[in-house]
Amino acid sequence: MADDITDADELPSTASDVAQEYPDAWDAYTELGKACSEAGPIDGETKRLVKLALAVGTQSEGAVHSHVRRGLEEGVDPETLRHVAILAAPTLGFPKAVAALTWIDDLAD
Repeated sequence: MADDITDADELPSTASDVAQEYPDAWDAYTELGKACSEAGPIDGETKRLVKLALAVGTQSEGAVHSHVRRGLEEGVDPETLRHVAILAAPTLGFPKAVAALTWIDDLAD
């Protein structure tokens, strides 16, 4: 099961605009996400946490929000999502971990 959003109506406005303006590119992008998701044995919740960690690592507030929102919809415990930010502290630094925690808390509170 792919865990990327494929329906442009469910996307934040900017991504939705890109999906509608460039549907072939959007379709290829979602197919890549599906293929990557199905390429290995990692379970759904773990994939969501890895994707959240990658978003935290790139300091992308929008991507953190996206993965937190989808994680909550998938039943991931908010404390589990917060743990990802705390785990980032030794590698990324405390300020970046705290920033990620605030982004997670934007939706997980």
